Amino acid sequence: MRIGELSRRSGVPVPTIKYYLREGLLSAGELTSPNQARYGPGHERRLRLIRALLDVGGLSLAAIGEVLEAMDDPEQPVHKVLGVAADGVTPAGEEGAGPELEDAREEVADLLRRRDWQADERGPAAESLAGVLSALRRAGHGGYIDLLDVYADAAEPVARADLDYVQRRVAREDLVESVVVGTVLGEAMFGALRRLAHIDVSFRRFESPQYLSGPVEREGSGAEGGDADGDGRGGGDEHKGGGGAGGPEAGPPDA
Repeated sequence: MRIGELSRRSGVPVPTIKYYLREGLLSAGELTSPNQARYGPGHERRLRLIRALLDVGGLSLAAIGEVLEAMDDPEQPVHKVLGVAADGVTPAGEEGAGPELEDAREEVADLLRRRDWQADERGPAAESLAGVLSALRRAGHGGYIDLLDVYADAAEPVARADLDYVQRRVAREDLVESVVVGTVLGEAMFGALRRLAHIDVSFRRFESPQYLSGPVEREGSGAEGGDADGDGRGGGDEHKGGGGAGGPEAGPPDA
């Protein structure tokens, strides 16, 4: 296909495709004349991957270039490709050195040892987590760190599911692309699912009719002097207006 058709099929504008070609993100097409080239399904697939990493995964073009370079190197182990992709989605730490950050780093190292996670305690992901812990303490929410193992418990099965998906692939090209997609876009998917779950749990706890109507007391648990239904409004006869203080006039008007 010519570059115009490649643009239509991929949804990427021609000038952008030419930019990716100049930057080496997209391999050159097969020359059919001095100023024309033919492109194939592989180019379309690569364009779709680049746009997904950029638009959904939030990677920079520089990070995408590093990921694609690792993908295209047949000597790179799959585990290494996964690391490059993970580094691309890991926010760069901006915490200044200091005792707070060092304490957080030690907590991260302790987490890795405690859970026997085979990860570099000074790698980008660990440094990012240490920066988060340090920021939580500075913001006065150090108690949130008590949830570290709860988060880790949730992360482990998700990581296993990601790699289970990857291992279904046989061809190396499919496998490494799945690693990249699962790492980068899986991160975005998990974050979106967590936000949806937050909305649901928040509604059920703070906005649902059960919450707004207040706690319902069980039978017999009303205030002293309440009726058998526990509404706390006095004895049964008095509540019906049959001789309570103020007589019938003290009750609400008839509907």
